[in-house]
Amino acid sequence: MQTEIYQDLTIADSIVSVAHCQRRNHGWCPCAAAALTVSKSFHSSQQCFTLSSLGQMVEEGCKYRKTRDLHFLQYELWYLVKEWNAPKPRHSRLLKSALQLQTSDEQQAELWMPLAHQGWKPCAHSGSTSKLPEKSQGYIQVFLDGGLNQQRMGICDAVALAKILNATLIIPHLEVNPVWQDSSTFMDIFDVDHFINVLKDDIRIAKELPDEYFWSTREYYATAIRANRVKTAPVHASANWYLENVLPVLQSYGIAAIAPFSHRLAFDNMPEDIQRLRCKVNFQALDFVPHIRALGDALVNRLRYPHSTSEVDNVSYLKKVDGGSKDKQGTGKFVVLHLRFDKDMAAHSACDFGGGKAEKLALAKYRQVIWQGRVLNSQFTDEELRSQGRCPLTPEEIGLLLAALGFDNSTRLYLASHKVYGGAARISTLQSIFPFMEDKKSLASSEERAQIKGKASLLAAVDYYVSMHSDIFISASPGNMHNAVVGHRTYENLKTIRPNMALLGQLFLNKSLTWPEFQEAVVKGHKNRQGLLRLRKPEQSIYTYPAPDCMCKA
Repeated sequence: MQTEIYQDLTIADSIVSVAHCQRRNHGWCPCAAAALTVSKSFHSSQQCFTLSSLGQMVEEGCKYRKTRDLHFLQYELWYLVKEWNAPKPRHSRLLKSALQLQTSDEQQAELWMPLAHQGWKPCAHSGSTSKLPEKSQGYIQVFLDGGLNQQRMGICDAVALAKILNATLIIPHLEVNPVWQDSSTFMDIFDVDHFINVLKDDIRIAKELPDEYFWSTREYYATAIRANRVKTAPVHASANWYLENVLPVLQSYGIAAIAPFSHRLAFDNMPEDIQRLRCKVNFQALDFVPHIRALGDALVNRLRYPHSTSEVDNVSYLKKVDGGSKDKQGTGKFVVLHLRFDKDMAAHSACDFGGGKAEKLALAKYRQVIWQGRVLNSQFTDEELRSQGRCPLTPEEIGLLLAALGFDNSTRLYLASHKVYGGAARISTLQSIFPFMEDKKSLASSEERAQIKGKASLLAAVDYYVSMHSDIFISASPGNMHNAVVGHRTYENLKTIRPNMALLGQLFLNKSLTWPEFQEAVVKGHKNRQGLLRLRKPEQSIYTYPAPDCMCKA
C-alpha cells in the first residue's frame, strides 16, 4: 500500500478552504487565506507533512477561531502547525527487533492453522414452527442511528420486535451519521429481496410505507410531538415493555414509529424462538448487495493470489480469477486488521499518542465541542489509562503485537479502516513491519471503487465482507465492528485474535523491556485469545457471543 507525501503545501489551500470553510458555510473563510500563507511558509522551510496531517492541523486552527483578523489567524495557524510533531516510533527498541523477525516454516504452519472443532455448530433454524397469524397488528417503523454495524444489530432487533408484536416491519430507516455524513439506505447496503425471502415464514416485511401511511416520515416526527411515535423505549427493554407500551399504539393508529431504537431490546429473558430469529437475521438474512460482494470477492482473490491477476487498474472485479494460476505454495493466506484509530476514538480515549502540543490541543478541543468535555477518561493520566488497557492500540503497537505472535514481513495484511487519525505518518511504522499491507485503494482501481467512494457504510460493508473471508481477524480496539465480526466469526468457527489490552498497555509502558521478554509475555497472554469460544454471560450481546443462543452442541 503506497502513501503520498507532499512537499508542495500550497495544495492544502484548496482542501482546507473548500472542504473546511466554504462547505460548512460559517462565513469566516479568512481561514483559507491564512492557511495558504502558513503553507507557503512551511514549504519554504522544506518541511514535509502528509496532506492529511496538515489538513488536520489547519482545520483545527480554523474551526475554533471565528475571527476575521487575518494576521492573527496566520500567527495562530503557524504556531499550531509548528508545534505539531509528525508521529515517530514510540517503541524503537522493540521495533528494531520486529523488523528483523524471521519465523520458521513450523511456526508459520502453527500460526495459520485453522481452529479445531470446539463442540458447537450453528443452529440454522429460527426455532419457530408456527405459521404466521392471518392478520398483522399493524406496521412497525424503526429509525436506526450509528454506523453500519450498530445499525445491523438494530435491524436484527427490529425483526425480533415485529415477531413479538405480530407486526409488519417496514424496511428500517438508516439515519445519516453526523460524523461520516453517509445517506446510504438499507437497500443500498443489503440485498432486500434476499432479506425478505429468508424471513418470509417468520414475519411480514414491507419495502415501502402503504399509501394510507405516506405521511409517516422522519421529517414528520421531527417537526412536532406525534401520538404514534414511541421515543421512551428504555435501553434493553423487555418483550413485555413493548407488549404493554407499543402494542396499544399499533392497535390505535395502525402504525408505530420507534426512535431511537438502537440497543432497545434486551438480550436476557427472551423466548428461545425470538433469540434464534435474531441469529437467523444476523447470520443468514443480511447479505450485502451484489456489487459489494463482487468487489469483496475480488479483493479476497487478489490478497490470496497476488500474482494471478494483471495490474489492478486493468482488471475488472467482475473477472474471475483463474484457479489454475495459484503459486506453488498453494492458496495464499492473509490477516485482516481492523484499525479503529479515527479522531473520535483518539479524542474520546484522552490518551497521548505522541503528536506533541498541537495534537493534545486539537483532541482536547474536539472533546469540548463533541462531548462538552464530559469524557470519563480525562480525569486519569496517560499512564493510568494505559495500565488499565483503556487506550486504543496505535498502528505501531498493533504491528508489534502481530510480530510478537509470529507474523513476519512476508505476511499479507489487509487494513480495514475508514480513516486513520494522523494519516500516513501515523501508519508508516506498521507498513515498515508489514510491507505487504494492502487496503481497498491499493487493491482496486478508482473505477472499481466508484460505487462506494465517499460512502462510509458501503466502505465498511466491503471491509466486513473481506474480514469474514480472511484466515485471521484482529481488531486494534473494541467497538461495533469488532463486536459484529468477532461474533460472526465465532458462529463460523474462524480464527480471531482478541488483543489483551490491559497486558499490552503495561508492556508498552515498560521501556526497558527486551524483545524476547516482550514476545514471551505476548504469546503467553494471548494463548487463549485466538478464537476460543466463549459462552454469553447475562447482559452480554447475542451478536458478539452467539453461543449458546445461536448455536447447538454438536
